[in-house]
Amino acid sequence: MKSFSHEMRYDGASPGQVYEMLSNPEFRDRVCEYQRYPRRTVAITPTGAGMTVKIDQYRPAHEVPSFARKLVGDELNIVQEEAWDSPTNGSLHVTIPGKPGDMHGTITLAGDGTGTTETVAVDVKVSIPLIGGKIEGLIADMLVKALRAETKVGRIWLAEQVEN
Repeated sequence: MKSFSHEMRYDGASPGQVYEMLSNPEFRDRVCEYQRYPRRTVAITPTGAGMTVKIDQYRPAHEVPSFARKLVGDELNIVQEEAWDSPTNGSLHVTIPGKPGDMHGTITLAGDGTGTTETVAVDVKVSIPLIGGKIEGLIADMLVKALRAETKVGRIWLAEQVEN
């Protein structure tokens, strides 16, 4: 199992503004578009004090190393599910349907007066003898790349909201 944490900083935005952004299907769609997922569905449902998020996304697997492409095929399907129990705390579950392994973790939003830090902490587990650890590292790298994309799109999104 590979564990890691990644922080995303949104200067000038409150936790409420970041949560509002994360709860907007148009924002989530923009993140998928930025990452070149031509096929995707985004579903966000309010639940009590929080929300559930499900993003089912597909793209060609040509960027996946050949040793892993044998496992995922020609197209990469990633399902990201989030369950937020409040506007500052949620859980994250990411799977590649039909493939061994998954990712579980938490998402937190913390404000400090000058902005908000979103922290994603996850455990990646792939149950394949010999190459599981290598694939866990690949999946972790892919998630960090996706989180960096989300941060970039998020900063643009929040700046646009201030202008309007």
